[in-house]
Amino acid sequence: MTRLLRDTLHEWADESVVPHDLADRALRRRVWKPVGAAALVVGLVAAIAVFVTGQNEPPDTVRPAIELPVRPSPAPTDVRTDTEHSPPTKLIAAGRMAVSAYYATSREPVSENMERIRRKWSLYDPRTGGYEQTPWAWVDVAPGLQVAAVLEGDLLGKRLGILDMNTRQILSWIELEQPAASVAWSPDGTKIVATTYSSYPDVLRGRGDQASPSHDGSPRTGYYIVDARTGKAEHHELAPLPSGINLPRISRNSPRPITNGNGRQDLGWSLDGTMLWAPASTSPDRVFYSLDGEPRDAPKGERYVRGSQISAVSPDGRLLLGRDGLPTKITDVETGQVAGRQRVLQLHAWADDDNVIALGCAGKCEDEFTNGLVLVSVDGKRMTQLAANRNTRKGNWKAVLTLR
Repeated sequence: MTRLLRDTLHEWADESVVPHDLADRALRRRVWKPVGAAALVVGLVAAIAVFVTGQNEPPDTVRPAIELPVRPSPAPTDVRTDTEHSPPTKLIAAGRMAVSAYYATSREPVSENMERIRRKWSLYDPRTGGYEQTPWAWVDVAPGLQVAAVLEGDLLGKRLGILDMNTRQILSWIELEQPAASVAWSPDGTKIVATTYSSYPDVLRGRGDQASPSHDGSPRTGYYIVDARTGKAEHHELAPLPSGINLPRISRNSPRPITNGNGRQDLGWSLDGTMLWAPASTSPDRVFYSLDGEPRDAPKGERYVRGSQISAVSPDGRLLLGRDGLPTKITDVETGQVAGRQRVLQLHAWADDDNVIALGCAGKCEDEFTNGLVLVSVDGKRMTQLAANRNTRKGNWKAVLTLR
């Protein structure tokens, strides 16, 4: 029996990576008893079967699913302000939307004639009701303000974390083979798109006031679709939109090419979560793709605040946010008639069917660079200051708005 067992094990070893003396090591650790020989054979066979099975599995297939925190229901709708601090230290929220995070930007030199933009992120902390500065390269908060997706790294990241905002603990780490520069949650809070780049995209040519996008083309390589519960991440290649600088001239009757001269071309989600979109510098301001990266027509009925994945249509479907300007306007979706004008610079998001979170300006708007977040009614007659006014020439922070 002993010889038969050893010979059998050596035959299996030729077919899989098993230590050559596995049988001897096992037998040396036991006192030989004829009655237990059959049990020993069964045990060793089971052990080898488990070992061989483990060798044949991809290393990233065994990952326990995580349980994401439950989104509050009903969601809070109260108005929260911080008009004393800039950047804010207390939660800013109104109706269905909240400032879930914000980032401040700075510039640093890369070479004699190049510089790059760096972001410093602050994230809402439910434990304190304020914001906490973070070390992450990028942050995005899921609807409900319970979990955040964070990129670990300096500028680019190859490790994506799912952060429980209430405990400040990482629920799961997902390793990425290609570096990512941004992450964005799907509308249902179950998936994340992480846009990948071969190099850091926020690089400007020139220095100081003379710095501008280099128009050398974006280093975007594609994107990951990440299942937040299981950690499964699948990468898709997706070339960036052309900068438009070297495109051949077209005739007056030819369709205008869709281009983007920016290095950063992060992907976002359609409102129903079935498609992705990439930003464009032309009009329309985005192009759509299937989740597999195939070009798609824009989803019918969906309208967006420019440059974001926030709906420009009111929750009840009646009204449409207009573009930037002073004053701004809101129109009827069906008729196009103006429903109201607002003395603000930008319309950001619907707080409810009658009020909008917007970028207002101080005093009589003599200086557009002195501004702050406000809540304004559709007719423009009611306005509540949400955040302190700041002079964006002396330092700027940008709010990230998320559904509560």
